[in-house]
Amino acid sequence: MSDARAATEAVFRVERTRLVGGLLRYVGDVGLAEDLAQDALVAALEQWPADGVPRNPGAWLMTVARRRAVDLVRRDRVLADKYALVAPTLQSTSSGPDEEALDGDGIDDDVLRLVFVACHPVLPPAARVALALRLLGGLTTAEIARAYGQPETTVAQRISRAKKTIAQAGAPFEVPTGDDRAARLPSVLEVVYLVFNEGYTATAGDDWARPELCFEALRLARVLAALLPDEPEVLGLQALLELQSSRLDARVGPDGAPVLLADQDRRRWDRLLIRRGLDALARAEARGGRGPYVLQAAIAACHARAFSVDETDWTRIAALYAELVALVPSPVVELNRAVAVARAVGPQEGLDVVDALAATGTLDAYHLLPSVRADLLVRLGRVDEARGELVRAAGMTANLRERDLLLRRWHDLDGTAAPADET
Repeated sequence: MSDARAATEAVFRVERTRLVGGLLRYVGDVGLAEDLAQDALVAALEQWPADGVPRNPGAWLMTVARRRAVDLVRRDRVLADKYALVAPTLQSTSSGPDEEALDGDGIDDDVLRLVFVACHPVLPPAARVALALRLLGGLTTAEIARAYGQPETTVAQRISRAKKTIAQAGAPFEVPTGDDRAARLPSVLEVVYLVFNEGYTATAGDDWARPELCFEALRLARVLAALLPDEPEVLGLQALLELQSSRLDARVGPDGAPVLLADQDRRRWDRLLIRRGLDALARAEARGGRGPYVLQAAIAACHARAFSVDETDWTRIAALYAELVALVPSPVVELNRAVAVARAVGPQEGLDVVDALAATGTLDAYHLLPSVRADLLVRLGRVDEARGELVRAAGMTANLRERDLLLRRWHDLDGTAAPADET
């Protein structure tokens, strides 16, 4: 891929969500907004390599997309009714770059509205999350399928049906209020959280992390916290994402290789983000917050306050994970609890938790189960068994950086070295 094409596609990834959100405000159709955004990308790939990236690439893309919307509805008689509805607005603003629509607080409003539309109650929960990950996170259907461990065709059909349902329902493009907002809020928080997780550790590809997704999720969490300053779980989510984001620079080495928690240079953790996270957590706890996001933020705060792995309050982390498991039973959370138990009590106690979890078969396809088990086996001196678990884990992940890390740990095992774990 040429440098110009790569630069164009990088800009598009940054602008895509805002572009779709802005277009949806005018055309009122999710699928059409996505198609128009894609048309704008094609135009950019044709022009930018020769002319250079414009001063305001987002405005350029929006202008092109909206002009194409006008052309489209003029050509297609099937969309005649829609043209009558949207053309006056489009024509009144399509003569030049749409600077105003893409600057300032209006951008945040459009993206936030996009999230709430994707989380409309006419959709089943699984469809809401899949559609929002597609629209907000820009994840491909394959990436969403991998994140949920489901066939790609199933996810593709789910997203397609969701778009049709939203269109048929005539869902207004707005941030809801009152009971409607409260009903959609859990799905909105889950979507923001999942987008962040995909950025924090990519399910597939050449990169260990995708920071742009993390910062977009963090930005949305801040917008939500400003919109709902008295909701403990909203503050908890903001706190969690601020604290997790503080480690992003330290999680990747100069060569792009993953750097696990125990090996990170904590001087590279962003202290401003930590302060913001601890402040949001304090506000959530002051409002009685004890939900899933507040608990996870409290765990992240234990790491943020510690100067090293050995100085971390693992006993408190294990207790917080136990509370989290009781509140939201999850095999992944139980696996994380096992790591904390191993640190707080000992590797055999942690391995007992992992083996009990493995016996249920619920994480048979989850590569971090054998990875964590390998760590604990090494600490117990069972190196040969650990090697087998590392190879198994490497064969289960689709992220190339993570696979390299697991194989390097396998290669480095000499019977005494203890690979680091990550919670």
